[in-house]
Amino acid sequence: MKRSQRSQLRVMVRTPGGSTVYRFKERRTGHPTCGVCGCKLNRARLNRIQISKLSKVQKRPSRPYPELCTRCMRSKIKGEMLI
Repeated sequence: MKRSQRSQLRVMVRTPGGSTVYRFKERRTGHPTCGVCGCKLNRARLNRIQISKLSKVQKRPSRPYPELCTRCMRSKIKGEMLI
């Protein structure tokens, strides 16, 4: 038995033998979102296991504030430069 199956969607499937069994569907992961405005980031929609197999360069962009979208990042940099 995997993790908790209560959180997974149960689907009834008929087998070739004629019996009906339950199969569990795992939920898909959500899109990565910006930390400030919440818009979707232009990155792959992967689960934790798939992300761990990627190289460091593929996991996140090599720019300041990679957790923000480009619009929020620019405004944050401009705001910091004024001070």
